[in-house]
Amino acid sequence: MQSENRVFDDIVKVLNGAAGTLAGVGREAGSGARERAREWLGGLDFVSREEFDAVKTMAAAARDENDVLKARLDALEAKFAAQSTVNAPSGASYEAAVD
Repeated sequence: MQSENRVFDDIVKVLNGAAGTLAGVGREAGSGARERAREWLGGLDFVSREEFDAVKTMAAAARDENDVLKARLDALEAKFAAQSTVNAPSGASYEAAVD
């Protein structure tokens, strides 16, 4: 019976060693796959969240400025049209004053 116990002990030791090796191989494969995914994603043109938020803020500011400038332009056009009709001879229209 003593020899059977040694055989079983040796088999258990070999299986434990193989399980540990397989676990290490699994960890290495996982870390290698993560590293390859990082490299692949790094080559793409993704932006960080901070960069996206900064550009979004800039676009909103530009839209607001555009609205202000459009309102000023509309006011100037209305003022010019009013002056053109006042200064134009009778029967003349805005289009005639522009041409």
